[in-house]
Amino acid sequence: MQQCRKDGYQVAVVVSDRFGAPLVELRDRYTPVGALNIAKGKAWTSVTFTRNTGDFVKAIKDGTIGAGLAGLPGVTPLAGGVLIEAEGSLLGAVGVAGAPGGDKDETCAKAGVAAVQNKLEF
Repeated sequence: MQQCRKDGYQVAVVVSDRFGAPLVELRDRYTPVGALNIAKGKAWTSVTFTRNTGDFVKAIKDGTIGAGLAGLPGVTPLAGGVLIEAEGSLLGAVGVAGAPGGDKDETCAKAGVAAVQNKLEF
């Protein structure tokens, strides 16, 4: 959230556990409430398919994975979901929504993970 604020964006952030269940939900004052659901969906999609959602979207576009997956219930095929990993283990994911474009959401999510990465290593 701090990176997005620094970049001038009001966003919603959801941190999920390794199963996609939300642990933390944050929303800037002027961010639509619906952005929380999108951020939650990005985090869930990231852990479910064990990849950042930006990579998930690219894989659908290039045919590496079936486009039908994007239409499954709960799947949010938008950039902005980033895995949280440490020592090769999946810990969870961060979903960010509200910046003007998924690429900016993803940049903010990656900055958040990087900010705490040293605290995650075992």
